[in-house]
Amino acid sequence: MAAAVGVVTNYVTDALPGWAKNPWVVWPVFAVSVAVAAVLAVVSRRLDAAGGPGQVRLVPLERVLASGTESLSAPHGDGPVRGRDDELTALRRMLKRPDGRLAVLCGVGGVGKTTIASALAEIARAEGVRVFWVRWRGQGELAEQMARIALACGLTEERLEEARAGRAGLPDVVWEQLERAGRWLVVLDNVDDPGAVGPGGEPVAGYRGWVRPGGRGLLLVTSRDGDAAVWGSRAELMRVAPLAAPAGGQVLLDAAPAAGTAAEAEGLCARLGGLPLALHAAGRYLAAPGSRYRTFTAYQDALSDHLATLLGAEDAGGSDPEAARRLIRYTWELSLDQLEANDTALARPVLRLLSLLAPAPIPVSFLSPELVTAACGLPATTVTIETAVNGLHAYGLLDTPTPTDGTPTLGQVILHPLVRDITALTLHAETPDPESWHRALAERMETMVDEAAEADSAGWNTIRLLAPHALATTQLAPDAGTAGRTLNRASVRIRQAGHPEQAAILAEQALSRLQPELGDDHPDTLASRNNLANALRALGRHQEAADLHQQTLTTRERTLGPDHFDTLSSRNNLATALGALGRHQEAAHLHQQTLTALGRTLGPDHPHTLGSRSNLANALAALGRHQEASHLHQQTLTTRERTLRPDHPDTLSSRNNLANTLQSLGRHQEAADLHQRTLADREGTLGPDHPHTLSSRNNLALALRALGRHREAAALYQRTLADRERVLGPDHPDTQASRNRLARVGAQPPSGSVIRRLLDGFRSRSRS
Repeated sequence: MAAAVGVVTNYVTDALPGWAKNPWVVWPVFAVSVAVAAVLAVVSRRLDAAGGPGQVRLVPLERVLASGTESLSAPHGDGPVRGRDDELTALRRMLKRPDGRLAVLCGVGGVGKTTIASALAEIARAEGVRVFWVRWRGQGELAEQMARIALACGLTEERLEEARAGRAGLPDVVWEQLERAGRWLVVLDNVDDPGAVGPGGEPVAGYRGWVRPGGRGLLLVTSRDGDAAVWGSRAELMRVAPLAAPAGGQVLLDAAPAAGTAAEAEGLCARLGGLPLALHAAGRYLAAPGSRYRTFTAYQDALSDHLATLLGAEDAGGSDPEAARRLIRYTWELSLDQLEANDTALARPVLRLLSLLAPAPIPVSFLSPELVTAACGLPATTVTIETAVNGLHAYGLLDTPTPTDGTPTLGQVILHPLVRDITALTLHAETPDPESWHRALAERMETMVDEAAEADSAGWNTIRLLAPHALATTQLAPDAGTAGRTLNRASVRIRQAGHPEQAAILAEQALSRLQPELGDDHPDTLASRNNLANALRALGRHQEAADLHQQTLTTRERTLGPDHFDTLSSRNNLATALGALGRHQEAAHLHQQTLTALGRTLGPDHPHTLGSRSNLANALAALGRHQEASHLHQQTLTTRERTLRPDHPDTLSSRNNLANTLQSLGRHQEAADLHQRTLADREGTLGPDHPHTLSSRNNLALALRALGRHREAAALYQRTLADRERVLGPDHPDTQASRNRLARVGAQPPSGSVIRRLLDGFRSRSRS
């Protein structure tokens, strides 16, 4: 007891120590103490501030302990989650076994990333996993929230104080604790600017800041930014797509069960592109008692005229960014603002240019620097345009077309239908002179069509992609004549590429613009009518084609004269249409007239003369004059091989025609050999689905059947029928002919492997 008293001797006493009675000692000690306190205060303030790159603003311990205004609990969903089973299954696997990974749900604003994260949080809670939810509001608040999470997971106040005092990095301290803790789920919601997460400009992919893969828990981030390089190699990116029609239709039925049938709901879902934000907006509207449109069908019909009003595209949402996130238009404008802040200034004008095109895949090459600059007035280069396209793709505002095999088609982009529609509305609402945009698009389309026309078969894929956009841009063009001529040239090339239905649509539109603008007798009007007739003939509508060709020929003979090249072209085309109608004698007579005139005016070896000679030979063959036809076809083939090239489309046509006449003369093996060679060349130059390729396959089958090789013939007939049904449609005359020939063969359709082996054998023999 005495020892204990000794320990606290001087705890309370009124006796001063000896040194304290000496003022020469007391005052210097006091001054030194004040100076030290002042220095420590300055140092402390500097440590609390973000002093430079790589540093984090330290969170005062008392502030962390006192902060409780922002809940760390996950939000509860307001209904069942539809159509997200695959995403939730993958996230549940990661939740059970993170394996040193983090998850990133990325996609366009309004696609439902937060909904999926909230659903996972409910699943995790039910499984006994600790769940923490943080809404991104900036570095300072993120540091506070992460520190609170670490404290909830067992971090001591002393260890947090070490970080505050600068003896340890706060993110390191927090993540060390999370790696020691048991199972947990941390959701960082709406991290749309990963570069700002930090701290101090620290890149996310380095995993030294607040975003890290960790231990036995899972970090789940939702973001519009889907750039894999931003999130790093240990991030599992899950791109959230719009809802499929059944799931999206169910979302609408959940909100407005009395608004119509499931099929009607799915139809409205398809019109809204399956975007959950739009589906919920539509559902709330339909369920509201004062809404004007009460059914899914009425709402869908009203979208054509009232898209902006119905989907909140005109409401600015005040100054509240969270309110803006719930609006269709402004949720995407926030993404564009972020891209602009990240030095991608062309993202907004590029998106607005694309929104004026058709809802179809767009070749990226269409976006030239001249187009962008002419439209918006901003300087543009190929590099800055590529940066803008890639940025829009990373934020989900653009997508890459993906065919059935699942491989993205590089060099093409496509817009979500609502992104396209509302962006176009925004452009016209905010741009005082949208005509400059329209004019720039029309001029660019004219240039692209001309380039594709000069590229021969190499430009066919480009012209096919441009066809729907040519219609869209020419509708905006101020000059109807220029628009019509552009459509006319596109129609010719798209027909040559083997797409007569698109060609007919373009030709009809061209004629509707040129005829009122230029009159019935103008050469451009006549050229458009001629092209429309050719497209109709390619579609098997031979009587309509013949009527149009007769009308065009009559006008050209009157205005241009009987020997003008355009007149001769019309006479040739009318003859071909008459031959298709079975009027072979009339066709042969017109072809003979045309050939004589062309030989006299252009010479015997001119391509048009050769084409006329080939057409006359076909007409003679149809009249049973096979020997004469064979002689003309052989003469034409020899000249074309000499003046063009062996695999030129016209040369291949001559070889095909010669083989047909040899077949009629009973020379079946020679015919089969020529058809075999022509099929291989057409597949290589025109592609497997071109109508001429399909004709070659059909003709080879005919030759094989004549040789008694019925099983091989049946295999080719079966494949040709399937391809024609897919490419030309079930009612096209060529499709019906294939169906009839297959029925006449009288054999069971062979398997796909038999067909492939057969064609492989033909190709190998052709190459040898």
